[in-house]
Amino acid sequence: MTFEQAIATQPVWIFWWLNWMLVGVFAPPLVLLIWRQSRMAAVISIIANVAAGLGVVWIFNQLGYVKLMGITHVLLWTPLAIYLFKQIKRPDMPKWPRLIIGVMFATIMVSLAFDYVDVLRYILGERSPLV
Repeated sequence: MTFEQAIATQPVWIFWWLNWMLVGVFAPPLVLLIWRQSRMAAVISIIANVAAGLGVVWIFNQLGYVKLMGITHVLLWTPLAIYLFKQIKRPDMPKWPRLIIGVMFATIMVSLAFDYVDVLRYILGERSPLV
């Protein structure tokens, strides 16, 4: 079973959430490259997002569609979320980059809420595949 096929077996809201994450986390850093004040946040976000995505796919290829797939988000997006929160608070950050970073931050925080629960469940023994 492919990753896409595994996702297709999940409830429809998960499909929509994963699509939103692609829009809400992967596209905004490209826009943040426009402003000098937000370029570093853009580069750091791109690197963390690509690494997290590759990690999810790697875990899927190794273990299947299991709750542990969220570990890459936990490890990479937790520090990214802290960094983005600090960027939102910067007084020199223009309004539009601040709003864009806010969308990314909110999306990452919702994802992390699910990911922390899933990883904890996996650690506590809930290891059966989700499909």
